Amino acid sequence: MRAVIVAIGVAFLISLLCTPIAIKVFTRLKAGQPIRAEGPAMHQGKKGTPTMGGVVFILATVIAYVAGHLALTTLPDAQIAQVEPTITALVLLGLMVFSGAVGFIDDFLKVRKRHSGGLNKRGKLAGQIIVGAIFGIVALYFPSTMYDATGARTNAETVGSTTLSFIRDIPALEIGKVASVIVIILVVMAATNGVNLTDGLDGLATGASVMVLAAYALIAFWQYRHWCADPNYTEAYCYAVRDPLEIALIAGAAAGACVGFLWWNTSPARIFMGDTGALGLGGLIAGMAMSTRTVLLLPIIGGLFVIITMSVVIQIISFRTTGKRVFRMSPLQHHFELAGWSEVNIVVRFWIIAGIGVAIALGLFYSEFLAAVT
Repeated sequence: MRAVIVAIGVAFLISLLCTPIAIKVFTRLKAGQPIRAEGPAMHQGKKGTPTMGGVVFILATVIAYVAGHLALTTLPDAQIAQVEPTITALVLLGLMVFSGAVGFIDDFLKVRKRHSGGLNKRGKLAGQIIVGAIFGIVALYFPSTMYDATGARTNAETVGSTTLSFIRDIPALEIGKVASVIVIILVVMAATNGVNLTDGLDGLATGASVMVLAAYALIAFWQYRHWCADPNYTEAYCYAVRDPLEIALIAGAAAGACVGFLWWNTSPARIFMGDTGALGLGGLIAGMAMSTRTVLLLPIIGGLFVIITMSVVIQIISFRTTGKRVFRMSPLQHHFELAGWSEVNIVVRFWIIAGIGVAIALGLFYSEFLAAVT
């Protein structure tokens, strides 16, 4: 637990203290956010606000992960279940960093062209597929190599699973490695685009991501305390996952980094996370769902992202089939802006929706545990 707390604290402080530096640097570089002319009129006042702020909390998460591991080395050997960096960390941080890199290219092109277009849809889609495929393969083809006192392998687990999962793997839904890689790619695409579409108002995507990441930190730490690979855990009921403490540490670090960034990103935002941050967070959230074996729980835990994404899908289908729009504008948050809601009201109310989704997901996760042990 100490390592997770250290990671959260370090990530929060780095993000809180370094974001103002990023604001000054990106302002001098004239890396301002282009605003769509067809968007809500009140957004035109945000033109020129520095973007690409996601660079700060992505770096803060990586540094905090290292700090968390340094904290682990100070614990007595009897308290240490995992100390060395693992494939799990490579996959999760890799998904965050390289998904963020795709977003960075998009942001850079927007700033360079002084236009909100950025990277074209095919280019962004290709980047998401490549990142998802690479780390999906790594997640499924590199099992852990932990051994007990007799030299027998005790936990040959991979980061991902060849079985679809809800609260844990569902044995009846074994799909094989190739199909599993495809599923991982789809989850990465869904999560990155979901967070990206949500990032339309000051602090909205950041605050929602804090809740989701904090929930995954709780889930992973619970799995660590009831871990099948832990020789000190003797109960019959346990979680067959790989490196849950690593997952909790990274999720906690990312949540802490986002809280520090939110200080500067909340209304009126002095910096935007940009596609750099949105795609980076989406990639990490996808990795969290995969590594905790809760892929089918993700639509609930990230309920706000699903709702906002579906508003875009509904709008497109309706307009192309009937020529009529269901919403004044999509994504959904802009519909309420045009309906006269203030930005702060929309953000707070959408945060409540995000919190409800997280609470329901955590309730389902814990109720499954209670049902199994009683």
